[in-house]
Amino acid sequence: MWDRVELKSLAKASLKNNYWNAFLVSLVLMLVTGRGGSSRGEDTGEYLARHPEYYMIFLVVVTLLLVFRVLVGYSLEVGSRRYFVKLSQYKNTKGCYGFSFDSMNYKGIVSTMFLMNVYNILWTLLFVIPGIIKAYSYRMVPYILGDNPNIGANEAITLSRKMMDGNKFEAFVLDISFLGWYLLGLLALVIGMLFVNPYYDATCAQLYVALRKISLDNGTATSGDFNLNDFNAQDGYNDYDRYYRD
Repeated sequence: MWDRVELKSLAKASLKNNYWNAFLVSLVLMLVTGRGGSSRGEDTGEYLARHPEYYMIFLVVVTLLLVFRVLVGYSLEVGSRRYFVKLSQYKNTKGCYGFSFDSMNYKGIVSTMFLMNVYNILWTLLFVIPGIIKAYSYRMVPYILGDNPNIGANEAITLSRKMMDGNKFEAFVLDISFLGWYLLGLLALVIGMLFVNPYYDATCAQLYVALRKISLDNGTATSGDFNLNDFNAQDGYNDYDRYYRD
């Protein structure tokens, strides 16, 4: 079993000498995923009720944002996740966004991310709690696409579910463990929260690498699932025994 304290320690180490680049990538990730944004749905609804003439403008803006999220945001997210995985392994992080927008990879990334989000929305519409659980089940999909963008939508989602099987609650606890950091960020006029994001994103990448190793060890996945050839398949193994605890 992986250890969240060790993951955080490894994340901190990977950020040394790379913090500001990681900060910019985290900023992109925050913007395209909407993480950290405040919900003003009630205020917006009241405003539109008082000014119905702006309703059509609101719909156009929302539609454009959704189109941007699908056509651009998905690839930016996968490229950002790929960056942090590369960073976690002290590899060359250049070209991660170019990778996700490459014509050979773009279609697979967009179609898979779109299907994943449709599933998330449908589960959330049924009940909130199952929606949250499924969100954790699909958590590894962007990282898997960062390794193998052409794995196929159903295959990526299924692999993510297998990787997160038995790890969802621990991943939830890992997220909760950052709550104190984000509260401190709030005390720093919210801006401080931005500086916590690289630490969180780097830790999430370490979690993916740990789960990738576990899935390769137990036969849940093959090196081909992660687009690892015989030479670099060891990337899923080297130096990660320390993730485990008895």
